[in-house]
Amino acid sequence: METACTADLKADYLIEDLFVPGDVNGVYTHDDRLVVGGAVPSAGPLELPAWTDVLGVDSHLERRELGIINVADSGHVIVDGEKFELGHLDGLYVARGSEVTFDGEDAAFYFVSAPAHATYTTTLLERSKVEPVELGSPEAANERSLYRYVWGQDVESAALQIGMTVIADGSVWNTFPPHLHDRRTEVYLYLDLDENDRVFHFLGQPGATRHLVVKDKQAVISPPWSIHSGAGTGSYAFVWAMTGENNAYTDLAPVALEDL
Repeated sequence: METACTADLKADYLIEDLFVPGDVNGVYTHDDRLVVGGAVPSAGPLELPAWTDVLGVDSHLERRELGIINVADSGHVIVDGEKFELGHLDGLYVARGSEVTFDGEDAAFYFVSAPAHATYTTTLLERSKVEPVELGSPEAANERSLYRYVWGQDVESAALQIGMTVIADGSVWNTFPPHLHDRRTEVYLYLDLDENDRVFHFLGQPGATRHLVVKDKQAVISPPWSIHSGAGTGSYAFVWAMTGENNAYTDLAPVALEDL
């Protein structure tokens, strides 16, 4: 990464085209074996692909668990015949072994799957019922609301965590000063940016940071050795998802500014 040009960084860490109308797109990363995907069922229902040549199974969730967040307008997800309605930024945790179908002509579903050693309970995660944790301050330009959907408490999972952070009007920074997750990989999906706004996402080892310029509904993969932090030119939110050795939300190592 220290010698990579911008095109190299984008090729390895930036996911640019997840949301294609009428299709399901996905990216597989060897960092903790995450699958990061987007489903836009504009013309009719879409099944969660098995991607057998990559995952080596006949059903996507044969050995995996899944987190979903609807990043557009209302739609629904069918899990083993049961219908779950998801409004804008509502989420769904889906248990290992399930069959999943996405539907809703105005919906766009972001999803992350991770290897799972156990089967838990499929659970609807309505944003309106999740009590946010208020962080930061206007003086530091990092005031934000943290919505924890699946994070090691309340909703059980094998190792997957997923949630969302909304930056307050007038603030720009997320997760600053940054930190590392030595035992977990994290992915940020930036969303609700205006067309001409961007987020400058910082990544890399603490002593050799780099950055990516990110648009609405693009995602960044952050390996365990990389920091993750960003500043936006306008209001935005981001979905965070993690997996690895555990689902302990506080398993992180802060990085001091003098070490950057």
